[in-house]
Amino acid sequence: MSGDTVEALQKFKVKYELNCPLAGDTTHKTLEAYDVWQEKNLYGRKSMGIVRTTYIIDGNGTITHAFPKVKVDGHIREILAALKG
Repeated sequence: MSGDTVEALQKFKVKYELNCPLAGDTTHKTLEAYDVWQEKNLYGRKSMGIVRTTYIIDGNGTITHAFPKVKVDGHIREILAALKG
């Protein structure tokens, strides 16, 4: 989920040749519900933004796994392990 507009996400999808759906939330309502719209601190400057988080949600809509403050390196291995387990 992104805070970007549907139009911006469509351009991103085309640019990077993605074949998956992307969701935008310019009102931040869903981002706040998942507690990923938070205060961030970069070089001493505070601002609101999206904290990278991955949720695995089952077919019933239940969150089965949550991975807060995601670091890209090694994350896919964590996700695959959770899905296999």
